[in-house]
Amino acid sequence: MYLKDVYSISPQVTHTDEFINGNYKIYSKNILSVIEPSYSEMIPASLLRRMGKAVRMGIGAALPLIERHEKLNGIVIGTANGGLENCINFLNQIIEYDEGVLTPTHFVQSTPNALAGQLALMSKNTGYNVTHVNGPLAFENAILDAMMFLEGATNKTALLLGAVEEISNYNYNIDLIAGRYKSDYIDNNKLITSQTKGSICGEGSTMFIVSNDANNALAKLINLKQINYPNEIDLEYLLNQFLFENDLKTEDIDLLILGNNGDVQFDSWYTLLKSFFSSKKEYVYYKNFVGEYRTSSAFALYFATQLLKGRIHHKGIEGDVSSIPKIILIYNQFEGIHHSFILVQSVV
Repeated sequence: MYLKDVYSISPQVTHTDEFINGNYKIYSKNILSVIEPSYSEMIPASLLRRMGKAVRMGIGAALPLIERHEKLNGIVIGTANGGLENCINFLNQIIEYDEGVLTPTHFVQSTPNALAGQLALMSKNTGYNVTHVNGPLAFENAILDAMMFLEGATNKTALLLGAVEEISNYNYNIDLIAGRYKSDYIDNNKLITSQTKGSICGEGSTMFIVSNDANNALAKLINLKQINYPNEIDLEYLLNQFLFENDLKTEDIDLLILGNNGDVQFDSWYTLLKSFFSSKKEYVYYKNFVGEYRTSSAFALYFATQLLKGRIHHKGIEGDVSSIPKIILIYNQFEGIHHSFILVQSVV
């Protein structure tokens, strides 16, 4: 599967070239909200004022791609929570109106597939339309769906593939109580080395045009693998099996993109993974840019495409990148339960 185009809205200025040219936003708080572009030129005001944040971010990241690639055969979205804030507003409205006549806006915007449906309506796309709501592996399942769709196509085929996650006050408070986020403020540029419990909360929307056609591709997504509840032996076996299935060895991987999030409870998984490779293996992190959220691997894939093209060189990169990589392995896990590998390759 080839990545033809990408657009990302994140806590960094990724919707322009500022991020890849060295602009690294440092936040002294535990919630990293996205820096949104101006939507006024792409979304009619009558629609924009009724959109929840997740739908707004998703459409804002998708429409520029749809305008550049009009002949799309479908839309595949991954999200863990969808428009949760609107969902809570809708439930509160039921109580407030005593189950009477409710306004439809919060209900329409609250379902996880609201983004994919709205995109289909706005772009008049009547093709394949699916939203995957698989928690921390939602984006990985969306990738798998897109790969299967493209493999089964007999002609040149293209899909919009992406992920979106918003920070909901309701969900943030639950996750904070559960210990998923740090209780003390920490700068995001100190996140990876913080070594305390919890991480910092992020959000974002990243969209891709994917195709079975290699012409003008940014990168090739070779394959992905996911596993739940592995032990240390399982993880090593899965990695070796995954590489073997794709005719690769550990020494063939030029760069690791790791999902370390500064949580001392679970970052040991990344230390374990690095131990399966040579001590000289190059690696970088990405959650210091965008924080922790369940579909952050979509941003990692955006990050990988930029690194493969040699577009990112600045102080915000933590780790070791001495040259432009050819093959990148993305590894992310959530609370030691949900793990995924994504292999990406240069097409140059």
